Amino acid sequence: MSDLDVQVPTAFDPFADANAEDSGAGAKEYVHIRVQQRNGRKSLTTVQGLKKEFSYNKILKDLKKEFCCNGTVVQDPELGQVIQLQGDQRKNVSTFLVQGF
Repeated sequence: MSDLDVQVPTAFDPFADANAEDSGAGAKEYVHIRVQQRNGRKSLTTVQGLKKEFSYNKILKDLKKEFCCNGTVVQDPELGQVIQLQGDQRKNVSTFLVQGF
């Protein structure tokens, strides 16, 4: 019989890189644009994940003027500031944010 080098697997954490504080190049900040169904045909579009240095009120003012809808900025304890707009404005908001930045 020949001697085989057998390596016993050790504990491997696949999420160790995601939990690291200094994950520089791999860390991306996403802007989440979601739609929530209210009652009947009514819906609500939420935008979260914008950077802190942006003025949410100025962005909201431009969104409301551009899409002829009403909206508000809500302070959520877990998510931070969230922009809410009336109606399904997902495509409009995404094109507005891509063109604006």
